[in-house]
Amino acid sequence: MHAGDRVAVAVSGGADSVALLRLMRELRRELGVVLSVVHFNHQLRGAESDADESFVAELARHHKLQFHRSRGDVRALAADKHLSIEAAARRMRYECFRELLASRTVNRIATAHTLDDQAETVLLRIVRGAGTRGLAGIYPVVNINCSGQHSAVSIQPDRATSAYIIRPLLGIERKELHRYLTALGQSWREDPSNRDLRHARNRVRHGILPRLERNLNPAVRQALSEVAELARGEEDYWAERVREILPQLWDSTSKSLCLTRSRASIAESRGVLREFPLAVQRRIVRAAAESLGIPLEFRHVEEVLEIVASEAESPKAAALPDGWSVTREKGVLRFDQGQCKDRDYEYPLRAPSHVDIPELAVRIEVLSVSPHSQRGYNPEQLLCSAVLGKKLSIRNWRPGDRFWPAHTKAPKKIKELLAERHITGAEKKNWPVMVCDGEIVWVRGFARPAHLAASEHDEQAILVREIPIRSE
Repeated sequence: MHAGDRVAVAVSGGADSVALLRLMRELRRELGVVLSVVHFNHQLRGAESDADESFVAELARHHKLQFHRSRGDVRALAADKHLSIEAAARRMRYECFRELLASRTVNRIATAHTLDDQAETVLLRIVRGAGTRGLAGIYPVVNINCSGQHSAVSIQPDRATSAYIIRPLLGIERKELHRYLTALGQSWREDPSNRDLRHARNRVRHGILPRLERNLNPAVRQALSEVAELARGEEDYWAERVREILPQLWDSTSKSLCLTRSRASIAESRGVLREFPLAVQRRIVRAAAESLGIPLEFRHVEEVLEIVASEAESPKAAALPDGWSVTREKGVLRFDQGQCKDRDYEYPLRAPSHVDIPELAVRIEVLSVSPHSQRGYNPEQLLCSAVLGKKLSIRNWRPGDRFWPAHTKAPKKIKELLAERHITGAEKKNWPVMVCDGEIVWVRGFARPAHLAASEHDEQAILVREIPIRSE
């Protein structure tokens, strides 16, 4: 921050954000900043959410600070865009921040992310298989321009440039903020959902991190925060390196087409891209896709590199997110939109429940049944009740997926299992699987894994069945 900055403190009403507001108010004369308060009402808890908003409004009034408020229907957005509640809430909250920054009313928004938030974020990303970009965690500074694009930066922002989100508390533990508020006699609001263990972050916060502190490293939060700092340094270096290399691999025609967001290519990809180390290849492919607005996961990048490495002369193609595809032909790797009909799909559900899969024209039901029923369920299709209440998803299988059907010696790639049954083409591409906590627990037409069998002592078991969806 610089003298003259107009800083809005994002205050939810919780302890961390209230502590940030009180700290900023104490330091505002020393910093020379103009302070205000911004609050976004997610409307998730009815009257309690409104009470949070009133609490923050009164806090701003008491300290004679301008108050910016906004609200939105998070549940409606989550349903419309197939997002989790957490993801939808973050999207709407940051859109509120972007609009406030774009209005030039403020040029900085301060959020109350702490060292604990950083540690939780890094740990969650480790178990989800993140690379160094993910391990970089929460950045201290994020540039938000008026087009809505976000870019993280590790350096101190240039006050002459556009608007920023800043995180002044990333090096401070949550417990220190609580002590600070207690000493001031300052109250705050408690959100009961922060203790709901159905949310992965809450399980990390209230269970996993405390156990790691007790049993492995008392300073595990600081250690994970340091991992993020190291990863941010790595990302800064590689971002600069990729900016130097990428223009060498794009031909002029493709580059101009890139601006239309419809078509682009990496010229002579077989001869040039393969000359770089694997780490550089991965980053170049990701950067090329991101320039077109294509969000690639690790598996997408690996599929592209398999195409690049292929010695076959015939064209090779792979499906990418958002209707994009990538094709290699005559030494050129080309991205096209709207050319690939076989798109990946994934639909969340909880057991017991059901979900419609338009790509298959079927409804998949996940039912709770008695394993001792006389209705003739095939016992090899019944899963134990461990998946009840857990977050599941139905999706098509992906390259690298493995499954271990009962009565087989070892897990196999699903690609191989389908090939053994002579399943090919679009049917093979769209073959459904069910995922529970990262493990594939069901594959259409195959026996469930032996370790997920319902035992004779179980009162409940899970049956997965398909019902055709009849077109009107």
